[in-house]
Amino acid sequence: MHGVCLALLRIGRGRLGCYVCAMSTPAQRKMTVDEFLVWAEGQDGRWELYNGVPYAMAPERVGHGKVKFAVQAALLQGIRKAGLPCHMLPDGATVRVSQHVAHEPDALVYCGAELPRDAIEVPEPLIVVEVASPSTRKIDASLKLTGYFSLPSVHHYLIVDPDGPPVIHHRRQADATILTRIVHDGVLSLAPPGIELAVAEIFATH
Repeated sequence: MHGVCLALLRIGRGRLGCYVCAMSTPAQRKMTVDEFLVWAEGQDGRWELYNGVPYAMAPERVGHGKVKFAVQAALLQGIRKAGLPCHMLPDGATVRVSQHVAHEPDALVYCGAELPRDAIEVPEPLIVVEVASPSTRKIDASLKLTGYFSLPSVHHYLIVDPDGPPVIHHRRQADATILTRIVHDGVLSLAPPGIELAVAEIFATH
C-alpha cells in the first residue's frame, strides 16, 4: 500500500527541490520500472521513478505548456519536412533508464517502425526534450542528463527554458563524448536523424 510524502532529491549535498512521492510501507524496498509502470496506470497525473521511488510531477504553468507544445510541433514539422521514418511523441511516454529509474520527457523522437498504439514505453529514443521548471531545473541538468545519455540510442538532449532562449543542446559525439551548446537563435541541427529546428519558432508564443 502506498502513502504520500514530501521528499528532497539530492545530487551530492545539493538540494534539488521538494516533490510529492509515493512511498511503500515499509519504505525500504525499491520499486522496479516494471512495477512502476503497472502502478502508475492507476494514478492521477504524471509520475517518474527515481531510485525506486515514484515522484509526482508538479502542476504545469501555462507558459511551460505553450513552449512544450511549440517544441513538440517543431519536432513533428522537422520530421515531416525531412521525410524521415521517425516519430514524435509528446509527454506521456516513458523512457526506462535503469532497473529503478524511469523518466517521462516533455517530447521525444524515435525512428524506425512505429510503436503499437497501446505501448507506454519507448525503448530507443533518439532525441529527448525537457522544458525546465523551477522545481526540475537542476534535475534536468544533472540526473536526467546522465541518465538519458546512459542509453546508447540517445544522440540529442534538449533543455528548453520556458522563459525564452537559450536552448541547451547536449549532443553525443562520435567518440561518445557529450558536446554542449547554448543556442540563443538560429537553427538547431539534430543529426542524426537530420531534423532542423528554428529556435525562434519554439518561443514564438512569447
